[in-house]
Amino acid sequence: MIPEIPDAIERSVLINASPERVWTVLTEPAFLGRWFGSGGPVKIDLRPGGLLVFEHGVHGVIPARIETVEPPRVLAWRWSQGAAGEEPDDSNATRVEFTLARDDAADRTRLTMVESGFSRLGLPDDEAADRHRANSGNWPAKLDQLRTECEQAAA
Repeated sequence: MIPEIPDAIERSVLINASPERVWTVLTEPAFLGRWFGSGGPVKIDLRPGGLLVFEHGVHGVIPARIETVEPPRVLAWRWSQGAAGEEPDDSNATRVEFTLARDDAADRTRLTMVESGFSRLGLPDDEAADRHRANSGNWPAKLDQLRTECEQAAA
């Protein structure tokens, strides 16, 4: 019997920066490319339905469709878990949502990232489980990079 595929990954990180600063690092092409891409600016049309394109080095070009833009609180996109360059759709994509909340302490932000939809991917169960496992392992380092970028002096 194949174990059930977990549907979501959830991670939270406390960042010593305002929600506005975190939002900028999440959405500006140069910042987004540094913490999540291969270092160069990403292409982003920051509106629901807009295209976000990551150049992700060994993983190739990864297009994503933006679903939610509520500055400086919520950003969500859907991206393919299939082949590099594949447009996301209901059968091949997971949804990544970032929620920002001002922490009780002055100028700190709690960022929560949820990536969901692994159990609904149109992939064989072992491949979907591998994607969940790989993404689970990658998010902590990406969120650490995001935190570092946010806590540096504004560029």
